[in-house]
Order: sequence, then C-alpha cells, then structure tokens
Amino acid sequence: MRALGRTGVKVSPLCLGAMMFGAWGNPDHDESVKIIHAALDAGINVVDTADVYSAGESEEIVGKALAGGRRDDVVLATKAHGAMGEDPNQQGNSRRWLVTEVENSLRRLQTDHIDLYQIHRPSEDTDIEETLDALTDLQRAGKIRYFGSSTFLPSQVVQAQWAASLRHSGRFVTEQPPYSMLVRGIERELLPMTQEYGMGTLVWSPLAGGWLSGKWRKGADAPETHRASAMGGRMAGRYDLSDPVNQRKLDAADALAGVAEQAGVSLPQLAIAFTIRHPGVTSAIIGPRTMEQLTSQLPAVDVELSDDVLDAIDEIVPPGTNIRADDAGYAPPSITDASLRRR
Repeated sequence: MRALGRTGVKVSPLCLGAMMFGAWGNPDHDESVKIIHAALDAGINVVDTADVYSAGESEEIVGKALAGGRRDDVVLATKAHGAMGEDPNQQGNSRRWLVTEVENSLRRLQTDHIDLYQIHRPSEDTDIEETLDALTDLQRAGKIRYFGSSTFLPSQVVQAQWAASLRHSGRFVTEQPPYSMLVRGIERELLPMTQEYGMGTLVWSPLAGGWLSGKWRKGADAPETHRASAMGGRMAGRYDLSDPVNQRKLDAADALAGVAEQAGVSLPQLAIAFTIRHPGVTSAIIGPRTMEQLTSQLPAVDVELSDDVLDAIDEIVPPGTNIRADDAGYAPPSITDASLRRR
C-alpha cells in the first residue's frame, strides 16, 4: 500500500478504473460486477469512476458491486464536471452544480459518502475559489471525505493550492493526469509540483488508450480498437494510421514491445509497471473491459524494471514528452480558441 499524499489514507499501487463498465464498454452489469469483485479480491482497494461515464451507468454498476458489505473496505472515487443533461447548468464546476450532482452520485453509488470527489476538468468560466468553497462545504457536511482535481495544468494546480491557503479552505489532495510510456508530459512540471505540495496522483491510461496493449505492431493490420469506436467514434482520429503523428506512435509502440520482450514481460505489464515506478505516482488506473484484460494486467504490480530497461524506454520516448499533443487530455482555451490569440 502507498500513501495517498498526506491524507493518511493507504491505497494500492493499482486502481480499478470503471470507465469501461456500462454502455461505453461492457454493458453486462453482472459481468462488470464480477470484474470489480475480482479486482478487490486481488488486493486493489481503490475504485475510480465518474458521473459522465455512460451517463451515470458506471456509477450504478460500481454501487451494485460494493453493496452487501464491500463498501467499507474500498476507497471510492468519482468525478464531476462533464455534461449530464441538455440544461447548460447540468455541468461544470459551480457550487450550484456540484451540490446537486454529488447527491446524484451518492444515489447511484448507493453510499452515504464519497471518499475522493474529483473535478474532472478545469472550467475557465468558474473561479477556482467558487469550486473549492463548495467542495469544502460538502466535506464538512460529510458528503465527501477528500477532494482532488483531474487533468489540471501545473499552473492550475498551483493556483488551486494558493487559493485554498489564502481562503483557509480545503485543498485538492490529489491530481489525476494521463501518464504512459507514450504520454510523458507530466514528468516535466506536473509530477514535481504534486510532489512539492504533497498531493497523491492517480494516473490514467497507462496503456495509452490501447496503443500499449501489444496489438499495435509494425507490419500488421491496425487492430479493431473498442475505444476508437466507443463514444460515437469521437476518438477515431487518434488511431488513424494515415496521420504521421500516429505513425510515430506506432513506431514507438513497436519499439517498446521489443523492450518488453527482452525484459521477459508483456507490453501491458511493462507499461503499467513503468508508471508506478515513478516516485511521484501513487497509483495507476487500469480500466479493463473484460475479465481477461484484468487478469493480464494485475501481474504488473510485481514487475521489477532495471535501470537498463528504463534507459531503453527513455531512448524511445524521451522523458517529459508527449508524442501526440492532444493525449495530454486537456487544452486550455488559449490554445483551442483562436480569437484569444488575435487582436
């Protein structure tokens, strides 16, 4: 077990991500519950979901899995921010929405409290003080135990910590960023920053959205990727091999598969072991859709990586770099909105 920042809470180095339970992944509730139970039986004690995953269905499945006596042994994490309806106020980081949505998540999860309530993405139209004050009130009311952020920029992490200090409010005790052998941007600033502030980190997509599943190899046909077709195919462009950037990802994934073969482990196990080796990482979120995926990834926690293996990885993807920029998970309006860069 590892310390979740300075909270005193202990969590396993692997976290079970529940994004693939429900319509976005595995629609079979009974099978999804069995996967969750298998993960808990294997020693995982933290489960991460979000209200927006399959429009609340993921939370409902997690609630079913933890009912009947398993809830107290689990560090239960969920997130809010994404749109949960057509009403423009049914989303975001405002007090109005968070106070409402936490009750919805509690109902779906069949629990009276959430251990870690995370803000899924920043909101440029909402003061961070507004969000922190609302979360502090929810914490004092016993609805949530701790709160954190997800996919915040390093500057936004610092801003939130300073705002909490100045207002004497609760603070973000965790950050949840993307991290993998192909997406290493957080090594440059974010991980040093979370270490400096004593924050826990739950890193998502250690398999880089399936690129490190072992199926992507040079000379082979591109595999059918569930993630590419899920959620209306909105991510399909990230797997289009006619894109030169994706070709570079394929080259890197193929080379990393060679490193895994020489190390005597599967590529997914190498990928997950790599993320939890970083001293700034608390836990890596694995998001299996099937029991087979879960059982193939669990052994990664026992994989020991030598400096030679880590050096070989660094040669393929240099530290602190993302091969594809949008794999960072969040781009601020200053990048996405051209009008903000033009007088």
